[in-house]
Parts: sequence; C-alpha cells; structure tokens
Amino acid sequence: MKRIIFLLIAFCVAQLLQAQEIFFPQKEGTVLTYKTFDKKEKETGTIRYTVKSIKKSGDNMDITYQYESIDTKDKPLFNDEITVHKKGDVLYFDMSNFINKAAFQQDGKIPAEVQVTGNNMEIPMNPAAGASLPDASVEMAMKMGFVNMKISASVTNRKFEGNESLTTKAGTFDAYRFSGLVSTSSIGIKMNTTISEWYVKGIGIVKSVNLDKSGKMVSYIELVEVK
Repeated sequence: MKRIIFLLIAFCVAQLLQAQEIFFPQKEGTVLTYKTFDKKEKETGTIRYTVKSIKKSGDNMDITYQYESIDTKDKPLFNDEITVHKKGDVLYFDMSNFINKAAFQQDGKIPAEVQVTGNNMEIPMNPAAGASLPDASVEMAMKMGFVNMKISASVTNRKFEGNESLTTKAGTFDAYRFSGLVSTSSIGIKMNTTISEWYVKGIGIVKSVNLDKSGKMVSYIELVEVK
C-alpha cells in the first residue's frame, strides 16, 4: 500500500512539474542564439535573445529579454527589449517579431513616435493535437516628413500540429509544432507565406520555416546555441 501511495505522489509531482514548464527559459542570463537563412539556405544573419529579468506574481509571469539582430559580418543592426507574458497556462508573445522593425530604427532603436497596434500571439503550454489557435496581428506606423510609413503582419489559421523530434545545431529536441498563414505588408508590398514553428519547453522556439504558396522555402531560422 505504501508503495502505491508513493508512486501516486511521485506521479502527481511529475505531472505538476511538467505543467509548470513553459516555452521559454526561466533563468536570468540565459542566451539563445539563432541563425537566419534565405531560400538558398545561405546564412543572412544572427539573432540573439538574452533573458534579462523574470517577475512572478502567483500563477502569472513576465519574462523580459534583450533582442539583438546582427549581420553576417557581426555588425549590430538592431536591438530591442521584449516581454513575454504568462497568464495561467497561456503565453502571450509580441507579434512585432513578425515584421522588420529595423525599418523604423534610429540609432539602433525604435523611436517613441512609432505607433503600434494589434494583439499578442497566444501559445498554450499544453495544447491538444489539431487544436485551432486565435489569430494574431500587428501594425507599426510612423510619419516621416510627408510620408506615412506603415508595416503590418497577421497570422491566421493557426494550429497545433503535434509533437515531433527535431534536430538543430543546438541539439535534438522533443518539439511542439505550430503552423499558420502569415500575411505581411511593407510599403505597399504584400507577401503571403505558410509558417511552421517548433517550440521546446524550457527553451522556446528552436526552428521556424516560411514557405510560399507553392510550397517552396522562402526563409528559415534555427537555434544554434543555448548557454
């Protein structure tokens, strides 16, 4: 009987710990390094996320990280501070990651006069295979002299496809694959792609692939190092 009770307790503790895992590091100072590639699989740059602070309030959590974009010659292009919000068992991500914020930058930062509208992307921590997820969108606009500059992006038809084993230069992971349709507009130029993203608990996104409407790869991002 004691053995059965012990096993039940151990099972409940394991389930509780698993439920507490989220799609992002929970240790300040963690650095995630990614490489970006074009449709010919040629490297186009580096993206680095550094966890700066973690604030907890009951079952909620705010994770703030530094975002850095670097070109192939190690020249800094853009940096920003972004916060991921955990509310219950759902994470809320900044949708501005889907657009080229560097187009608005001045001295490596986004000016205060840039207007940002839209909603965050929701990622459930324990999704059911085939589950549909809410749409997400963002728009950034700024008046530059006589020109109104506007960039927007939306992700629709979002789904959780299931768990998959995925290998990158950073290792082999048990990943959760999410998919969706991405529509972007930049200075009158529109593009529609299909996106697949693989998330890993305790790390976050490990790979993201964009395909055009004919199924050909447009670009991808891959995790190469965690430290």
